[in-house]
Amino acid sequence: MEKILEGKTSLITGSGKKTGIGYGIAVSLAAMGSNIIIADLGSLGAGDSGVATAGLKEMNEIADELAKEFDIKTLAVEVDVTAPSTIAAMVEEVKGAFDGLDVLVNNAGATFGVPNAFHTYDEDLWMKTIDINLHSVFRITRACLPLMMGRAASVVNTSSRAGKVPPVANGAYAVAKAGVNMLTKVMAKELAGLNIRVNAICPGQIKTDLEKWRFGLEAKIFQCTEEDREDEMCKTIPLGRIGSIEEVGNLVAFLASPLSSYITGQTINVTGGQLMEL
Repeated sequence: MEKILEGKTSLITGSGKKTGIGYGIAVSLAAMGSNIIIADLGSLGAGDSGVATAGLKEMNEIADELAKEFDIKTLAVEVDVTAPSTIAAMVEEVKGAFDGLDVLVNNAGATFGVPNAFHTYDEDLWMKTIDINLHSVFRITRACLPLMMGRAASVVNTSSRAGKVPPVANGAYAVAKAGVNMLTKVMAKELAGLNIRVNAICPGQIKTDLEKWRFGLEAKIFQCTEEDREDEMCKTIPLGRIGSIEEVGNLVAFLASPLSSYITGQTINVTGGQLMEL
């Protein structure tokens, strides 16, 4: 891959696990020559969504491996995207290691309290899901904005197919991702004068721990196997398969690079044709 991001620096939240979309994004950006900041919870806390969070040891291992493989500078930094104090600490750590930020990927996300219809949803878990998936994009971008000033920077937000087509019994996540889509457009319009582009990706079914957890949950509900649920899902996808984190990462690398210099304010589907509307 051509190193058109050589000398640039990218920060990716939620990138500390090799089985997650954030890792796929980090690899694609590193392959284009970008320095990489792996940002995740680390030792700051563990989620209760049914999916294990990244530990600091794994984050450092990923950073070290990327540095060695792609001959780039890397950093692993802990951050809780719901806690402003840790976000401020992350920004200061980035300032100490790099001269600025060219690419910001708001990828951290989780869902809590599912499966539940909106009228049976626990209110605290509803608010927690929206805070992590939507409000964190506002917090992180606002905090990192001074690092991107004057750099023709790019922000990419990880939204979801669920933000366009509501899933069953997962309303808080869907509402949050719909909010991310609109926030992306707001940010794109308001930051265009600063030469900062903002776009969102809307993945469908991607092979991650979260997707495996989903199939496991559905298997219990429908009294079948995880493989049965995956097979049924693939029938709804024109390309007939679950996507990979590498395929998502390649789209983000394109949106982060000068190859997409006239694209901003878009929410782009990565669904294998499962969703074809804008």
